[in-house]
Amino acid sequence: MGPAGLFLVILIIFAVIIISNAIRILTEYERGVIFRLGRMVGVKGPGLIFLIPIVDRMVRVSLRTVVLDVPPQDIITKDNVSIKVNAVVYFRVVQPDKAIVSVENYIYATSQLAQTTLRSILGQSELDELLAQRDKINHELQVIIDQHTEPWGIKISTVEVKQIDLPPEMQRAMAKQAEAERERRAKVVHAEGELQASQKLGEAAAIIQKNPVALQLRYLQTLTEVASENNSTTIFPFPMELLTPFIEAYKKK
Repeated sequence: MGPAGLFLVILIIFAVIIISNAIRILTEYERGVIFRLGRMVGVKGPGLIFLIPIVDRMVRVSLRTVVLDVPPQDIITKDNVSIKVNAVVYFRVVQPDKAIVSVENYIYATSQLAQTTLRSILGQSELDELLAQRDKINHELQVIIDQHTEPWGIKISTVEVKQIDLPPEMQRAMAKQAEAERERRAKVVHAEGELQASQKLGEAAAIIQKNPVALQLRYLQTLTEVASENNSTTIFPFPMELLTPFIEAYKKK
C-alpha cells in the first residue's frame, strides 16, 4: 500500500470517528442537555441528535420516575421517644437543563434532602400522631421536599414512610395499653348488656304488677321447664294465690 492508500485509510478512520462522535440516538424517555464550548445551548431529544465534533458535549438525562430508598434514620419524637424510620421517595426530572446545571448530582442531592427533611418533620411530631396520621405526614413530607427540589427541575410525586421501628420497652408498653383498651371495651359492652337487661326486667315487672295472672302463668311455665329437664323430684312452694278461687267457691256452697 502506497502513501496515498495509507492516507486514504487514515482519512476514512478519522471520518468514522468524527461521524460516530457527531451522531447520538436518544430514546423516548431520554433528553440530551447540549453544551457548546462549555455553554449550555439547549435540550434535545428524543430521536437522532447531531453534534459538532469536539465543540459539542451532550449529557443524557432520564425522565423516568426514580424510586429512592431513604435509609433508616434515628429520630427523637416530640414526646421524647427514640425511633428508627425509613421511607421511599418517588421523583422524576421535569427540567433536564436545571437538573444538570443547578445541582452537581441531583439523585444524591435529593436523597440527602429527603433524609434531613424526614428527621426534621418527624422530630416535630408525637409518636401517636406518627402511627395514626401517616397519610398526613407523607403529604407534608412530599410538599416540603418538592418545594426544595423545584429549583433543580425535580418533581417529587410521592413520599411514603415505610416502617417505624420502636424500642422494645415501648412495644411492651403499647401492648399493655392495647390490652387495657380491649378490657375496657369488654367491660363497657358487659355494662351496656346489664343495663339493657335491667330495663327489660323493669318493663316485665311493670306488666306483671298490672296483671298478677301473668306471674302465675310464668310460674307454671317455669315448673314445666324444670320438670322436663330434670328427672329428679323437685319441691316448689305452692302459692296460696292459686288456691284462692277454689277456697272461695267452696265457702259459697
